[in-house]
Amino acid sequence: MNMFIIKETRPKKIRLELADCLSKQKVSYKARLNSVIVAGDTLTEIQADEELQKDFLDLCERANVVLACRVSPKQKAEVVLMMKERHPEKRSLAIGDGANDVNMINAAHIGVGIQGLEGA
Repeated sequence: MNMFIIKETRPKKIRLELADCLSKQKVSYKARLNSVIVAGDTLTEIQADEELQKDFLDLCERANVVLACRVSPKQKAEVVLMMKERHPEKRSLAIGDGANDVNMINAAHIGVGIQGLEGA
């Protein structure tokens, strides 16, 4: 699986990183599975800039999975809501393993809670 990790924290650097990932993803889109991994600091910057949001969502649309790590419960829900707003005709699935995932699970069309290290 191709992993596209978005880890920069300054908007200009994030823009370049997203552009690089998008170009690499377009080349390998049909050949392999793709994942996008983003951390909380980066996601905060993306959510504050409409152009970065567009590029981020373009990248996520071509991914089989999007992982948000070290993000707040609110940020998890906002990722789901961004995609739902962009594609109201599609359905979203959110899977979480703890109390910090409840907002995200509730924001999705289909929410799944599984037993994890944090409980059920």
